[in-house]
Amino acid sequence: MAYPLFSLEGKRALITGSSQGIGFALAKGLAEHGAEIIVNGRDAEKVDAAVAELDAAGHNAHAAAFDVTHLESVKEGIDTIEANIGSIDILFNNAGMQFRAPLEDFPEDKWQLLLQTNISSVFYAGQSVAKHMIKRGRGKIINIASVQSELARPSIAPYTATKGAVRNLTRGMCTDWAKYGLQINAIAPGYFKTPLNQALIDNPEFSGWLEKRTPAGRWGNVEELVGAAVFLASEASSFVNGQTIHVDGGITASV
Repeated sequence: MAYPLFSLEGKRALITGSSQGIGFALAKGLAEHGAEIIVNGRDAEKVDAAVAELDAAGHNAHAAAFDVTHLESVKEGIDTIEANIGSIDILFNNAGMQFRAPLEDFPEDKWQLLLQTNISSVFYAGQSVAKHMIKRGRGKIINIASVQSELARPSIAPYTATKGAVRNLTRGMCTDWAKYGLQINAIAPGYFKTPLNQALIDNPEFSGWLEKRTPAGRWGNVEELVGAAVFLASEASSFVNGQTIHVDGGITASV
């Protein structure tokens, strides 16, 4: 029976930015495969609400509200989890943001915020968790990249830059940490129905363009990311390292 390869029973997963959207879908999906979940976000009320929803569904979940864009907050948050909840077996670096503006007019403060949220947080959380994982000789780190790790569209060049950096940081983490028994990979979602994309979802012109541009002919649903997430979080991917898996309906495969 192949199922045990994909079981997450006895594993504990921290998912950054998981009070809503893709992060919460991943939390539910991992929980359904047996993982104990640690929900993270900056808004404690949203985090608590997400934990309550997971608890109500019969899952084992904990709240960990801290800001992944600040190194000291991350260090303190990770150490508190390790000491009071237990070892982190799986880390999903999911926290991210988007801001759209013409590149020639892109505000410097938004540039800095994108860097902190989309790439610095991956480094901060990845490094802090890896220090514990290295001591144990095992661990899974999955970074959320994007089709924008490969592609570009008008008005989002800084976002594209940060997601390209996530892909290469994934490779770098693998190169440094695989020798300690860690597997570090990334998932690159295409266009999914999330709060981050609501303005685009509500735009008939953009949605029409996307459906024609994507071979699958539609937006993705966040639940469709769970399969790749479980694969990378489980023993099924024990020799997969430094890779980025695109879950995008074929958009990066087609011109």
